[in-house]
Amino acid sequence: MFKGVRPILYGGREVWPLIEGGKGVAATNHASSGAWAAAGGIGTVSAVNADSYDPDGKIIPQVYRALTRRDRHEELIQYAIEGAVEQVKRAFEIAGGRGAININVLWEMGGAQRILHGVLEKTRGMVAGVTCGAGMPYKLSEIAASYGVSYLPIVSSGRAFSALWKRAYSKAAEWLAGVVYEDPWLAGGHNGLSNAEDPKVPQDPYPRVKLLRETMRSGGISDDVPIIMAGGVWFLRDWNDWIDNPELGQIVFQFGTRPLLTQESPIPQGWKDHLTTLNPGDVLLHRFSPTGFYSSAVRNPFLRNLEARSERQIAFSMEAAGDHQYQLDVGVKGKNFWVTLGDLNRAREWYGHGFTTALKTPDNTLVFETPEETKIIRKDQADCMGCLSQCGFSSWADTEGNSTGRLADPRSFCIQKTLQDIAHGGPIDENLMFAGHAAYKFKQDPFYSNGFVPTVKQLVDRILTGD
Repeated sequence: MFKGVRPILYGGREVWPLIEGGKGVAATNHASSGAWAAAGGIGTVSAVNADSYDPDGKIIPQVYRALTRRDRHEELIQYAIEGAVEQVKRAFEIAGGRGAININVLWEMGGAQRILHGVLEKTRGMVAGVTCGAGMPYKLSEIAASYGVSYLPIVSSGRAFSALWKRAYSKAAEWLAGVVYEDPWLAGGHNGLSNAEDPKVPQDPYPRVKLLRETMRSGGISDDVPIIMAGGVWFLRDWNDWIDNPELGQIVFQFGTRPLLTQESPIPQGWKDHLTTLNPGDVLLHRFSPTGFYSSAVRNPFLRNLEARSERQIAFSMEAAGDHQYQLDVGVKGKNFWVTLGDLNRAREWYGHGFTTALKTPDNTLVFETPEETKIIRKDQADCMGCLSQCGFSSWADTEGNSTGRLADPRSFCIQKTLQDIAHGGPIDENLMFAGHAAYKFKQDPFYSNGFVPTVKQLVDRILTGD
């Protein structure tokens, strides 16, 4: 029998222990997060390149006119601040004094600290807390505390939190409102798998969260400071053993995937429709993201294309050595690329199928692509606007020289371009479509039968029943 959950005190008021996950680049906006707060929960505005509006209420396309990456990066930061401020104000109005509004930022997004300062400065009294992951956000506590705002770091292990606590967070302990444990095998978007963990061998979250709580206790953090379980959360009844469990302390639940399919959700109809067709295994944990992190997305033709590109890959050496005794004679022009006999034959076969351009990667390999795809890759790399602190795809870095010092990697993609496109009605087969690994439950859950799409309020009410 489902125990049920009780309200918690957050941001000075009682709220349901239910958080809407903040999904970057316009997959969560004022309409969804304001409605979530109005239903008594904690809504989360994504402050990752959020949309702004013209006087008629139409979305302003984020067009970059500057000629240099550095100047385009400045345009990006202005878009990001203006958009997030607009989203927060609108969400706060919709909430009408109920629930609470958080914002979500990615620490590894380009200009993250400047954007966070810019947004919090202009939304004083509206934002209850900042959730932040994708990296090790050491300065998060200092920035949030300077505006009198709570912070909720997103981690995937007790060890990661321990490092953050010892180095920075213990100095602003009173503003720590919770710690988000994001399951790296189940959550959508970018995932915090460490090199010691096997992406193909998921671990039970319970012992990991128990260890996180023990780590928090050793730092003197009260059990009243909640751990927010994120990733794989669908039915609350599945987490019955976690509720009121003295080993775990206060637990709050974050929903990332389920709020995608609501009437207020800003994602386009095609994306919503596709979510209801997914089967187990249709979401892939992959390494193609230009961030260098693992991430989880629907295995659509866009992702399959990246998988296939990486499979058309061979190692090379600049001189004949070891097994590399055969000079490559396809895809390259007049350069000494030495490969194995087997790889030479594979390259010739790919060439015969139209993959006639060999592109160098940072790992001394070549990937074979069509001339048409190669043009797109080169243009996307040239159009970089510095949306990440470090980008493997374009070699941009948020540093003085604006370079990672590594070759741009053609096995990746421009994440800003594809996320903006799919969020604003672009083809769902040609873009990255983030989703958590439980997305197949849309097809199985009777709540969504006969094409039913709930309002956010109906979804929150349903979740509170245990279903």
